[in-house]
Amino acid sequence: MSDAAGPVGYRTMHIGELAERTDLSLRTIRHYDEVGILPATARTDGGFRVYTEEDLERLMVIRRMKPLGFTLEEMKDLLAVIDALEGEEDEAAAAGLRARLAVFRDSAVERRAKLIETLARADEFIDVLTRY
Repeated sequence: MSDAAGPVGYRTMHIGELAERTDLSLRTIRHYDEVGILPATARTDGGFRVYTEEDLERLMVIRRMKPLGFTLEEMKDLLAVIDALEGEEDEAAAAGLRARLAVFRDSAVERRAKLIETLARADEFIDVLTRY
């Protein structure tokens, strides 16, 4: 367990542990903080970023979007929908948020299909090279 100062009752970690647990670079995580999609939960007295398990989960969503070609702006939008949905009590508002989430899901499915197609072409190319 990290000794980092964070919200009371939360297990916290420094950026190095977060990077290790997500297989992302420190530079990438810092960039996500700078652009506002993964702000550090807190900072130590020395100014080091401190993250929680919830931050790790958020970073994993970001990491999963990246191979599908989502832009940083799209990531921000999706994370805003997820954040709003988690706290929404009004059913009509929640339905609107779920509809927005469905658009992202449909886009992810479409992008995944394109990746599968690209992978199939790569496999065909490898097969051609294997023949020689």
